[in-house]
Amino acid sequence: MDKPQHDSAWRIFTGQGDSHLASLPDAPPWRTFQGQPSDPPAFCVSQAYAPDDEKWKRAKTYQTPACALDAINAALLLRRPLLVTGKPGAGKSSLAYRVAYELALGPVLVWPINSRSSLKEGLYDYDAIARLNDQRLDASQAEDIGAYLSLRALGTALLPIERPRVLLIDELDKADPDLPNDLLHVFEEGCFDIPELQRHASDNVEVKMMGEAKRVNINHGHVACKAFPFIVMTSNGERDFPPAFLRRCIRLELPDPDAEQLMAIVSAHLGEAVAQQAKQRIAEFAAQQGARTTATDQLLNALFIVHGVNGEKPGAAAAAELDALLTQALD
Repeated sequence: MDKPQHDSAWRIFTGQGDSHLASLPDAPPWRTFQGQPSDPPAFCVSQAYAPDDEKWKRAKTYQTPACALDAINAALLLRRPLLVTGKPGAGKSSLAYRVAYELALGPVLVWPINSRSSLKEGLYDYDAIARLNDQRLDASQAEDIGAYLSLRALGTALLPIERPRVLLIDELDKADPDLPNDLLHVFEEGCFDIPELQRHASDNVEVKMMGEAKRVNINHGHVACKAFPFIVMTSNGERDFPPAFLRRCIRLELPDPDAEQLMAIVSAHLGEAVAQQAKQRIAEFAAQQGARTTATDQLLNALFIVHGVNGEKPGAAAAAELDALLTQALD
């Protein structure tokens, strides 16, 4: 009996295509949001980096693991955040750039997490001290509250625009234990309030936003998305997340790349000739991954120097020492 073929026609993202203005299917009824398009538009595709821009190099060289395609496409179709777990250097962050590039969703918005990160930090920043100082000098100068308020990465991603932005919430497991639960309402409702604007006399205030020179209008201090952003949250697997949080995510665990995948990665970054010359070393590196924790970029660093990609090759003895130095175990 023939094995059933895996039907991939439903996939929006292939991990191999060129940048194109992809048409996204309608969201499920329970993930439809009613934010009204901003005026002027917060972001339009024409403002994105051109496909050949140097800023997309990270996306172009990323080799999407085949095992990741179903989870990525499910998150895109269901408008759910994607929680990506894997060892350091597994390509968790680069995945977000590849999706943004291939589907022409604009520059990636990045929120790097640390132990002090809070929900408000991801949504917006209000410089009350600067405004108070300006009021002391000239009361009329500080009337424009929007000049002191900036939307951060998550806040910008939730602006009401027709096509979703890509948001990378990097290293979520570094966060305070309360942050995942604090994100639940925003992820479920696709909106948030800015109390400082709700208390303001004006119903409409123009504020700054991440990565954009112009300002966007906020009505009644309320921001509600129209297209839920594609959110990639990365984790090194150093902590557990609450079930209520996990229920709202699509989960993906990236395995260590095998020798074939490493060959493709080396070829994309350093060229096919280097990949072929280093074939035996790549196979050895892949075989050692189960016994020791290493990252793919360590291998790239070693091969870059050992094979003299931008200079003279070191001698055999020096090359062996450099390889050992640059590929030391991380654990």
